[in-house]
Amino acid sequence: MKKAFTRGLLFLYMCAALTGCDGKMKKTDIVLVKNDGGEVLLRAELAVTPEQQARGFMNRKDIPNGTGMLFIFPRDQRAQFWMKNTPAPLSIAYIDSSGVIRDIFDMEPYNLSSIISSVSVRYALEVPQGWFGRVGIGPGDRMRLTPEMETQKGF
Repeated sequence: MKKAFTRGLLFLYMCAALTGCDGKMKKTDIVLVKNDGGEVLLRAELAVTPEQQARGFMNRKDIPNGTGMLFIFPRDQRAQFWMKNTPAPLSIAYIDSSGVIRDIFDMEPYNLSSIISSVSVRYALEVPQGWFGRVGIGPGDRMRLTPEMETQKGF
């Protein structure tokens, strides 16, 4: 009985840490830093687990400006995304382990073609299509890494 109770508490703790126990992904503020030193703030959901990453923005029709989803991979890898069951047009930034934006691509709703990073990356950041351009963010700019992002890497 004690083992079951302890496992139950551990499960609830993990649920709270990853999703807030309400079925939604944890959110965080992300700071993107332009080469000229200017900063742009973005509110993003964290997609850390394989299940969260597989679901992503699927079936969501509206992604508000100033919001996005940050995919955190457990190790550097060539990443690839598609738009299966995703009705909202998105842009994706592939970001290396030091926080440098390496690629930005636009992605069309429901398109099954893979969008592949040009190099190994640790993060992918999806936002409403065209948002990066509207706020002046491009390849070579940086995402400020936080301790929260660093601790999620091992998942």
